[in-house]
Amino acid sequence: DGKIYDAYVIYPKNHTSEANFVEYFVYQIMPDILENKCGYTLCIYGRDIYPGEDAASAIETRVQKSRRLIMLLTHQLVNSKEDAYDQHIALYNALIQNDTKVILLEMETIGTYGKLQESLRFIIKQQGTIKWKEEHTVHPQSPNSKFWKQVRYHMPLAHRPS
Repeated sequence: DGKIYDAYVIYPKNHTSEANFVEYFVYQIMPDILENKCGYTLCIYGRDIYPGEDAASAIETRVQKSRRLIMLLTHQLVNSKEDAYDQHIALYNALIQNDTKVILLEMETIGTYGKLQESLRFIIKQQGTIKWKEEHTVHPQSPNSKFWKQVRYHMPLAHRPS
């Protein structure tokens, strides 16, 4: 299908204390579970998009080369304007061109979705979110936890490492 990545990951990128866990989750936990244990290929901004690349076109290209879009919902992402570009591009691809499925990981309880952009509310109404609960932080490395099983359910079929 011409896709290079199983999923492009969108997460809040500015560094506040709760973002430290999100960053740890994005750079350590997700690759460990989804890449090392389940055989998926992720595209993570900051790891797979390089300084000096034109961020806008790099994001657009990577999103188009991804089968899924994993978006980490946090209060920071919901209220932030600076991540809006990759969200916007990604959601446009997912909704308008309808070729990328979105997986929403609710990393903290968002509560009311009223502040979310309409496209996100539409996706939540259609398929809901996968909620990260505190108990997952005890054993985040288990690919068989309910959380990771739900994530894998929405992912494309993985090519198992041999």
